[in-house]
Amino acid sequence: MAEKPKKPQKLRARLPRGLEDRGPAAIAATRQMVEKIREVYERYGFEPVETPAMEFTDALGKFLPDQDRPNEGVFSFQDDDEQWISLRYDLTAPLARYVAENFDALPKPYRSYRAGYVYRNEKPGPGRFRQFMQFDADTVGSASPAADAEMCMMAADTMEALGIPRGSYLVKVNNRKVLDGVMESIGLGGEEHAGIRLTVLRAIDKLDKFPVEEIEKLLGPGRWDGGEEGKGDFTKGAGLSDRAISRVINFTGYKGQSGSKSDVGSNAVTIANFETVVEDNALGKEGVAELTMIKELVAAAGYDESRIVIDPSVVRGLEYYTGPVYEVELTLETKDEKGRPVRFGSVGGGGRYDGLVSRFRGEPVPATGFSIGVSRLQAALTMLGKVDTKPAFGPVVVTVFGGEIADYQKMVAALRNANIRAELYLGNPKHSIGQQMKYADRRNAPCAIVQGSDERANGKIQIKDLILGAGLTEIKDREEYLKKQAEAQYEVDQGKLVDAVREVLARHDVKWG
Repeated sequence: MAEKPKKPQKLRARLPRGLEDRGPAAIAATRQMVEKIREVYERYGFEPVETPAMEFTDALGKFLPDQDRPNEGVFSFQDDDEQWISLRYDLTAPLARYVAENFDALPKPYRSYRAGYVYRNEKPGPGRFRQFMQFDADTVGSASPAADAEMCMMAADTMEALGIPRGSYLVKVNNRKVLDGVMESIGLGGEEHAGIRLTVLRAIDKLDKFPVEEIEKLLGPGRWDGGEEGKGDFTKGAGLSDRAISRVINFTGYKGQSGSKSDVGSNAVTIANFETVVEDNALGKEGVAELTMIKELVAAAGYDESRIVIDPSVVRGLEYYTGPVYEVELTLETKDEKGRPVRFGSVGGGGRYDGLVSRFRGEPVPATGFSIGVSRLQAALTMLGKVDTKPAFGPVVVTVFGGEIADYQKMVAALRNANIRAELYLGNPKHSIGQQMKYADRRNAPCAIVQGSDERANGKIQIKDLILGAGLTEIKDREEYLKKQAEAQYEVDQGKLVDAVREVLARHDVKWG
């Protein structure tokens, strides 16, 4: 007896962790956000540039936070020449390569912006994706703190352009030279201590996540995730002495609130504290002077301390920053779907990276940049109700009801030529008009066009206002129902097709973004 042939194994449709599929409403919201950001960036004189999603791995460098091996944290592969190529993990390192490669042809300072997806080969978690969108602006070729001040002002303007009111965000500024000066004063200067300095940076950067006692563990012997030895994962500490830990904590301006960053004082008070902390360290004093200039520039332009403030707890986790660093924090609180309080924290940041282009050029090339985490900011704006999450309107649907398909296609063409989104029903030609109307509903079409044999013989078409029709079930009064039903479905001359559809769209203020 012949063996029964095995059924072919079906491929299981599944999405890798840390990635997401996005529908029309989310895509439309992103498009609107990106357009608003672009308008602000262009108002500041930045021009667009686009770099590929892949770069040679050595061009990206080893700059990712919380990684100890050159290729960890990035998605990499070898091409047919056995060259290592990686997906970009941010938009700054590729820009540095682009500027270095086209250095002589670009105006200096070179002001550019770019938006795109970046990729992190990290453990996914809530709100932590392996692919997410950023929107950057950078000035390459200016060493002036005025370039950094401009980034901070632009960040504030962008938040307001996105509908975040003044008082609901804060641009926080610091300078890595000040912290580097403090670290030099406790014996952590020089290339041989670069690894320890990075551990210190990462520890301070977690002040908004952990109580200060946990930060002290990260600056000292290390920390167990579970709170006790042997519980959870262990994070190796910087191994600093108690005195050195105290100096670093004092630098951050920590005021003693568990699990929060510093209670930011006035810019003048913070700078005075910095002057005391850095003592006679030359690098630290240089950082204080740059912050003083930024303070004066933003104040002269009308940005007070409720919008841009110097905050010693801001250090940024990336290793390549060399001077001023900044973060944009949303100070609004809201509740998630379970009623738990949510504070969004940082939705963008950046800083000065004077060494990044220099890696390719072998000469000093000053640069500074700012990056908005579009995906993270969109999630925050959605939760705050500042993003329209309703399904976007679909096209006007022209149904096929017994006539020649070419005649219906002519109607679709007339609508499209009038700049109205329209589609011909291309499902099973035997589908009833009821099935086609169900399809139009699922497409969220604002209206549908029907022409049966009777209408065709009389040169008429039926307009079905699907938005008005959807509300008919809520009407209890019979007279009101019949009146609205007549408004939701009516005949017009075929030559009036475009005008009739425009009336429906205007009635409901239908816009396709």
